[in-house]
Amino acid sequence: MENKLCQVLDMERVQALEAWLKSTNTKLTQVNGQRKYGGPPEVWDGPTPGTRCEVFISKIPRDAYEDLLIPLFSSVGKLWEFRLMMNFSGQNRGFAYAKYATAAMASNAIRQLHGFMLEPGSPLSVRRSMEKRNLFIGDLPAVTRQEELLQVLRVLVEGVERVSLKAGQGIEGVSAIVAFTSHHTASMAKKVLMEEFKKQFSLNVSIKWHSVEKMNLEDQQKPPRLPPSLKPPSALPPRLVPPPSVRPGFCRAVGGPAAHQQPQSDGQSGGVMRAGSPVLLLQKMCEANGFGRPVYEVFYSHARSDGFLYFTYKLHVPGAPTVFKGLVMILPGPSAGAMLEEAERAAAQQVLQLVA
Repeated sequence: MENKLCQVLDMERVQALEAWLKSTNTKLTQVNGQRKYGGPPEVWDGPTPGTRCEVFISKIPRDAYEDLLIPLFSSVGKLWEFRLMMNFSGQNRGFAYAKYATAAMASNAIRQLHGFMLEPGSPLSVRRSMEKRNLFIGDLPAVTRQEELLQVLRVLVEGVERVSLKAGQGIEGVSAIVAFTSHHTASMAKKVLMEEFKKQFSLNVSIKWHSVEKMNLEDQQKPPRLPPSLKPPSALPPRLVPPPSVRPGFCRAVGGPAAHQQPQSDGQSGGVMRAGSPVLLLQKMCEANGFGRPVYEVFYSHARSDGFLYFTYKLHVPGAPTVFKGLVMILPGPSAGAMLEEAERAAAQQVLQLVA
């Protein structure tokens, strides 16, 4: 075995790495197929890096190690962390991640080191890391509840921030989008969660990265046309009383358990109405108190670093003097239309809390 490894590895390069580690007193940690420096390094005296501070490095020669890479990438900015992906032979896998103190330093690394010749004929590729932080967990039981799932995940893995459940047409059982504190914690969770669900609960779940669909902001920021006969909006009374036949539901957006009913359309709402949803509840409450159907204007605002999307809204209730305005956040959905529907549900939930 030792002879075979020697045939694969350039032992001079391995010895050079060991000598550099000893002379610089640099510590590396082997974790799940990668070798990590820092996160932060022992001498770090700055704040934790924010968004857009990490770069993805590829086309690394297989016998290049941290003794060459860390000094090179440190030369353009202060490194918080460097992770080199490794295989069992001891060679690197050709790619690595470098996280800097600031986004400006990461941009500087891209400008100066993209195309850098670490070896003749081997230009490095350096670009901004995607830093995905959301996982999609599918095939969960239909009885799954948001808060219970959040508690379970926090026991099984580190770095879980939020959970949003998805149920409805085209989805088997219940699915969840889980937001993590960092790409690293999400990657570690992705490696172990499938096996943990099988071992702990005898469940065969599916787990994959969840990516945000790019929204057409120009289209999303056009407010809907209001009917010409719509009266000027006015205020709701201090408290609305829901009719006995309607039970308050929960918003599937961030902050509340999900409703698991199938989608139902009333022919006018474009699929927004769902049994037990805040949208339906608010409409029924308005009708029971002699007001018209609420009219929503929802606009995409911005995305947060952890993947959550912000929407502003204006909610008009015909026959009253106030327009409700606010800001809600949701997890990304399968399409721009689905995300707008989710934002409307969040807006309705927020208004219900204001008038309750």
